[in-house]
Amino acid sequence: MKKLVCYFAILMFSVLIIAAPSTDAQEKLTIAWAQWDPANYLDELSKDFTTETGIEVDLVQISWSHFQDQVFTAFVGKSDRYDIVIGDSQWLGRNSVGGHYVDLTDWINENIDVDSIYGTAMEAFAEYPKGSGKYWALPAEVDANGFLYRTDLFEDPSEKAAFKEKYGYELAPPKTYDELRDIAEFFTRPPDLYGIAPWYSKEYDGITMGFQQVMWSFGGSYGDPETYKVDGHINSDDVVAALEYYKSLKELSPPDAPNYYWAETLDAFKAGKVAMAMDYFAFFPGVVDPNQNPNYYDKTGFFVSPAGPKGHAISIGGQGMSISSYSKNQEIAKRYLKWFMQKPVQEKWAQLGGFTPHEEVLQSEVFLNATPFNRAFAASFPYLRDFWAVPEYAELLEACQTGWNQVIIGSKSAKEALDEIARKHEAIFEDAGYYD
Repeated sequence: MKKLVCYFAILMFSVLIIAAPSTDAQEKLTIAWAQWDPANYLDELSKDFTTETGIEVDLVQISWSHFQDQVFTAFVGKSDRYDIVIGDSQWLGRNSVGGHYVDLTDWINENIDVDSIYGTAMEAFAEYPKGSGKYWALPAEVDANGFLYRTDLFEDPSEKAAFKEKYGYELAPPKTYDELRDIAEFFTRPPDLYGIAPWYSKEYDGITMGFQQVMWSFGGSYGDPETYKVDGHINSDDVVAALEYYKSLKELSPPDAPNYYWAETLDAFKAGKVAMAMDYFAFFPGVVDPNQNPNYYDKTGFFVSPAGPKGHAISIGGQGMSISSYSKNQEIAKRYLKWFMQKPVQEKWAQLGGFTPHEEVLQSEVFLNATPFNRAFAASFPYLRDFWAVPEYAELLEACQTGWNQVIIGSKSAKEALDEIARKHEAIFEDAGYYD
């Protein structure tokens, strides 16, 4: 009988061991991000976290065309599929108000040296509402709109002499939008060469990210951030002038420019079709790679997006790192965020190719000399600004994308399009109760 009881006890203990959830299965973190080079860098960096903690990190890369829909669908279904989501800054309003992101305010104040992070990055990628001190994320990849240029053209003695004779000043990377247009005009020699490739596309936020920095630099704005009044702001004379200027670049761009966003401007530059091209700094590593850009990898320079007649502002890009409210691994996720923001980890993140929000690392000579474009990126930081980050950002964005593109293709005047955008934006804010 004792043997039978003992056997039964052993059998029951074995069943319990088999039935118990595996510790290894629990010690796993799943991160969702878009499919691009920075995600590859983070995948590599996360191996160090696994080595230090034993916690496996699964980085799920989703194509840009499906990224937002796939993540938002998971949120609507309250899925625990993702523990950490690295989402656009515009997502903060919708996903915080919607209950999809964990409120990290107290935890960040207790565990993160916020003063070591650029305030611009915390405001854009972590804080909502702006100025509230409420945090829903930490900056992950900080990006910016910047420009590429052909050094073989800009440094050619005959080109320099001809430019100076025509415009009265030295040919060099432009510091103002007036200079940008002069240079674009000078190098426009169809059908083989054009001066510039800007963002004009209606895809996602294409023309908005390209134009808004011109709008700000010409003295315009989206509206009053306190009252949400739009009329008289987004359709002001300054914004009309900015939009007419931005449209004027079309005649200095390849014929298919109305379809251009980051991929198309990059392709046009690599193909030698343009002297200058607008793009995100995060995509510049491929430009200096001889395998990806065999003809111009060693003939490419970089410059900060120019200043305008009434200021200097640059479209911010990149994403913040948030914890899903539906994650079953929230404590592990917080451990990962804290690890990621450490200075040595940020240094390695920068060495791999990531754009760090850590102020000391960003200003270090190691970072500035790491790539041919890091100096221009660091110089862009003081001028970074963002689109509305309110929960209704998608509807606001759609109105801008449609209206501004209509001006580029010639179906509406700048004033007509801006007046319509103002009406749509105020209707969106009205319906959402901002004026109550």
